Amino acid sequence: MRDYSAPVDDTIHFVVPSEYAGFRLDQALAKLLPEYSRSRLQEWVVLEQVLLDGKPAISKQKVWGGETLDVLPQSQESDQAYLPEDIPLDIVFEDDDLIVINKPVGLVVHPGSGNWQGTLLNALLFHSPQLSCVPRAGIVHRLDKDTSGLLVVAKNLIAQTNLVRQLQERSVKREYLALVHGELLHGGAVDEPIGRHPSNRVKMAVTESGKEAVTHYKVERSYPSCTLLRCALETGRTHQIRVHMAYLKHPLVGDSVYLNGPQKCVMQLRDILTKFPRQALHATRLALEHPVTGEMMEWHVPMPEDMLLLLKNIRSALDEPESD
Repeated sequence: MRDYSAPVDDTIHFVVPSEYAGFRLDQALAKLLPEYSRSRLQEWVVLEQVLLDGKPAISKQKVWGGETLDVLPQSQESDQAYLPEDIPLDIVFEDDDLIVINKPVGLVVHPGSGNWQGTLLNALLFHSPQLSCVPRAGIVHRLDKDTSGLLVVAKNLIAQTNLVRQLQERSVKREYLALVHGELLHGGAVDEPIGRHPSNRVKMAVTESGKEAVTHYKVERSYPSCTLLRCALETGRTHQIRVHMAYLKHPLVGDSVYLNGPQKCVMQLRDILTKFPRQALHATRLALEHPVTGEMMEWHVPMPEDMLLLLKNIRSALDEPESD
């Protein structure tokens, strides 16, 4: 149980205005703290971080004006076993509100089963200790362990709330480069719902009971037996590009989870494609509205060395000239 007598410097103090008489507590909170989402305010109520006249508040209780209201805008996630670790970060952009990171292959984003240390979250807590007061250390979206590329982190609660809203409104633009099996001559879109696989809980799948998922793709370069695609996410479901490409019968090169048996391949590329050790997927472009200034911002990062070498080896095996 929280020690409510202990002073907390970050506590926000209010006296409930008389014009809010008869409001539910959650309605009064939404008016007093419009910069925070209702779900965030509800989370603080559940975590007993909202006190009404010195006692833990309940969302549905009525206020009548004159009550004291204390709000502690922090997450209790920092009480868990997430410790700062000195892990190098490739920072593309940073200001008082945002960090944009070029995540390397092999770095897990968030601690979880089997990965309680050595994650991006641990690295962020070392780089910016104030992130211990932001839920999930400011992480608002994720990349798979073996997917590289751009990822944005919020440095404060207001920025995090704004970025989550942008993601929900689908205004954040995310583009990926993906090398898939098979030859695709034209772009298109996949609009198929994604949910947990009915028999393999480690995998996701296209399923009628899943959530809406839309992936747009266009051809960047076509080779015999494989195609380099640029994929744009309209939604952000777990493993979305990997699942949608497998659904099209063009799974990602190196994707051990969604490759369904041997793929047809010209002989000179067989070893090159089958021995690539991870899904060939890279988040290359990120665009969003700055959560505080409102400025439209955009970042690009090139493919990592392993994917560049993969494409070079493909061209070499096919006796194709080097691209510009």
